[in-house]
Amino acid sequence: MSKEELRHTYRRRRMALTSEEIETLSMAIANNCLKLPVWEKTYYHLFLSITEKKEVNTEYLLHIIQGRDKSVIVSRSDFRSGDMKHFLLQENTPLRISPYGIPEPTEGIELLPHQIEVVFVPLLAFDRQGHRIGYGKGFYDRFLSQCSSRAIFVGLSFFEPEAEIFSEPTDVSLHFCVTPENVYSFKKT
Repeated sequence: MSKEELRHTYRRRRMALTSEEIETLSMAIANNCLKLPVWEKTYYHLFLSITEKKEVNTEYLLHIIQGRDKSVIVSRSDFRSGDMKHFLLQENTPLRISPYGIPEPTEGIELLPHQIEVVFVPLLAFDRQGHRIGYGKGFYDRFLSQCSSRAIFVGLSFFEPEAEIFSEPTDVSLHFCVTPENVYSFKKT
């Protein structure tokens, strides 16, 4: 299947999930994240879920990260430039829903991509080699390419992997992907 066909298939699969299934599967994903070898780090980038797109509910993972006294970083996307800015999530960090349905900080303490040690990455589909398909705008590929070579990229998916997804030179692959059933580890080249 092409990337567009996979996007369509996985959007449809996600939209078929009930609210109860999303919560149950999201909790299982968060619990499986505890098996990752990333918990000695300090700065964790977490996407805030777009409810209308039935993304993995990252609130459970947020509580785990905060419960371990780690710093959580969240982003604001600029759809004109295609860039993201990253902010430390604190109790007083003001959030708003963007016109695209994304919960985003309006202001706060900004961090640079090279300071972030672990990035939890949204996706629609992934394969057994760690390639992922997002919404197609390239926000995360640009962001991940700016991170330190030591940063760890973790996809979160309701579904198991495809055998293979066509990868382009600008695509940044994952180190891990967590599903409700499994934790996949990929060797990065």
